[in-house]
Amino acid sequence: MKEVKSPKKPLLYYYGIVLLILAVFNIFVAPLLSSQQTKEVDYGTFMSMIDEKNIGTVEIGDSQIVFTDKDNKNLYETGVMNDPDLAQRLHDAGATFSSDVGRTTSPLMSVLLTVILPLVIFILLGYYMSKKLMEQAGGKNSLAFGMGKSNAKVYVPSTAGIRFSDVAGEDEAKENLQEIVDYLHNPQKYKEIGASMPKGVLLVGPPGTGKTMLAKAVAGESNVPFFSISGSEFVEMFVGMGASKVRDLFKQAKEKAPCIVFIDEIDAVGKKRDGQIGGNDEREQTLNQLLTEMDGFEGDTGVVILAATNRPESLDPALTRPGRFDRRVPVELPDLKGREEILKVHARKVKVADNVDYHTIARMAAGASGAELANIVNEAALRAVRCKRSYVTQEDLEESIEVVIAGYQKKNAILSDQEKKTVAYHEIGHALVAALQSHSAPVQKITIIPRTSGALGYTMQVEQADKYILTREELEDKIATLTGGRAAEEVVFNQVSTGASNDIEQATKLARSMITRYGMSDDFDMVAMETVNNAYLGGDSSLACSAETQNEIDRLVVEEVKKQHEKAKKILRENRSVLDALAKYLYEKETITGDEFMDIPKKAEEKEVL
Repeated sequence: MKEVKSPKKPLLYYYGIVLLILAVFNIFVAPLLSSQQTKEVDYGTFMSMIDEKNIGTVEIGDSQIVFTDKDNKNLYETGVMNDPDLAQRLHDAGATFSSDVGRTTSPLMSVLLTVILPLVIFILLGYYMSKKLMEQAGGKNSLAFGMGKSNAKVYVPSTAGIRFSDVAGEDEAKENLQEIVDYLHNPQKYKEIGASMPKGVLLVGPPGTGKTMLAKAVAGESNVPFFSISGSEFVEMFVGMGASKVRDLFKQAKEKAPCIVFIDEIDAVGKKRDGQIGGNDEREQTLNQLLTEMDGFEGDTGVVILAATNRPESLDPALTRPGRFDRRVPVELPDLKGREEILKVHARKVKVADNVDYHTIARMAAGASGAELANIVNEAALRAVRCKRSYVTQEDLEESIEVVIAGYQKKNAILSDQEKKTVAYHEIGHALVAALQSHSAPVQKITIIPRTSGALGYTMQVEQADKYILTREELEDKIATLTGGRAAEEVVFNQVSTGASNDIEQATKLARSMITRYGMSDDFDMVAMETVNNAYLGGDSSLACSAETQNEIDRLVVEEVKKQHEKAKKILRENRSVLDALAKYLYEKETITGDEFMDIPKKAEEKEVL
């Protein structure tokens, strides 16, 4: 889409115009108006007029003679001749001698030229300038320059606009929005049956899932003007400015109907009101104006309001009721098929090898949003350039996922032999515990190359398909896998290190969620002990129980983690030979794949048999 920007000229531009007009007037116009027109004649004509006594006022200069006729209506000019008796003849003819012939004007003309004319010029220029400045300031109701204007970006239909084909992985959302597009194309079809389209559509979902892109795709498919503004732009320092911007935005929308108005991050202005009576909060006034404007829209105006937020629970109920934002369209994280389609869409923009397996990449990028997948493709292209290749390979894409997850490789990080051996056993402990359990995801890759995120190594597990529910056994196996690294250190070295800090944090969080949120404790059964806030923004939780109950929860969490920790140590003790063989191989190679991880124990068993 092509953004339409109204030209804005600085104030110095108008000052320059005024100065230029005044300079032209003073140099050319004023002298012409303030002086009479002079007619050049020869000296003979001058003498004839003396003889006829038709000389009024005369001025004799060094090189010319300026004179008027008897009635002082015409002004003449002639050259100076050697005539000693000239003065006497002029006196006899009744002429009046003067030193300012033709330079004086009447009092009325003087007032006109010096007072009235400049005043008229300044009034006209002042009116023009005030009109232009008022337009830039947002209209006559604006209190300051530019503070009452909406500043919404306006886009016009373009052949290079975003279409639904450019948005992948959100089939349900596109299906919901397709009705809006159809209505803007064929409103009569809906009017005949008596149906009216929703006044507003609210797009909700985590950051990076494509809410803004979906809104632009609706405008691109509808081929109508598109107004885009952020909710934070309505928030002003002065009271009334936000409401003025809302009025200006909807005024522009009505003028360009049919059109689409998109308000991004609407929670900045649409938060729940605090209920205080008599408050004069600027944000509340802006919200009230928004509610009023949405009520003022008739159903057939052709103006559709789209809004996006990742905090729907914080919006005012008056904003989300039917009649305002009638429809809520969830834009969730893409599933496996959606991730694969998104990768293919972004891969169109770069040169990719023919043998790239997008399905594998999509499985490795589980839980990634559309924006993160776009970043993965871009990181792969940058890596291809660093490796002096003209296309992106499978290895580039896999490495870019690791960059997004764990950061770049630290080339200058040098571990001691003991630290390297500890990290190797730690990561093999994770992988081996996961592999020897029945509910764990397969191991994809193990590495002990330090990363910029601070990780000295990591184990990547990839599910074969997306999982939407997890059983108690699966969660317990996850906790056991997380404790596997520390368990390996204890089994082999009989000591512990700080390398398990992140594992401890994740295991504790998972065990607490099992008890407080998922009802997987026999003591509390199906009682929720905590509530989740901002589900789309990290899912912060708050406890809703007494202090005694909280102590009991802490005790159960410790018991659960200890139980799985002992389980992990038991698995590793029973498979000590496999643990040593894998750790030695990882110590030497630094990075092993999932296939190599599965082959090494088989080879070790064959050697033992032989």
